[in-house]
Amino acid sequence: MSICIALAGATVSAHAAQPLLTPVHPARPAPAFTLKDIDGKTQSLAQYRGKVVLVNFWATWCPPCRAEMPSIERLYASMKGKPFVVLALDQGESVDNVFAYMGQLSPSPTFPVLLDNKSQAAHAFGVMGIPSTYLIDKQGRIVAQAIGGRDYDSAAMRTLLDRLMQ
Repeated sequence: MSICIALAGATVSAHAAQPLLTPVHPARPAPAFTLKDIDGKTQSLAQYRGKVVLVNFWATWCPPCRAEMPSIERLYASMKGKPFVVLALDQGESVDNVFAYMGQLSPSPTFPVLLDNKSQAAHAFGVMGIPSTYLIDKQGRIVAQAIGGRDYDSAAMRTLLDRLMQ
């Protein structure tokens, strides 16, 4: 099943006035998923228990998704060595298409890019549009979320992550 773009044509900078993430109260367990990455390796959310995880649902054809991807990579790179991981779940595209797109980005993502071919993980999370991002704490609970493009490479985001990693 295809997911519609929530904010077609919007850019990350257009969302500067929006809160970065909306708290989820009460925090709820993140749905389990196991997917293949673009290298064919199987990855599951469970293998990252004990780390803070940013799960981003996206697609190459989604303008706000494309706009926010470099900021997610910069955030990920700035948190190297900390108990933090990004999982980018592409929605319904071929590995060749996703791989080709990754090569066009600067900086190129170094975090795991997973293929949610049938949007099963997206449905389990309740994704209504992309990009959608969920922040999962070390106990595996969704504590915050965002719908629409954001600039994740910010001091506020790093402060939030540092707090969750304690």
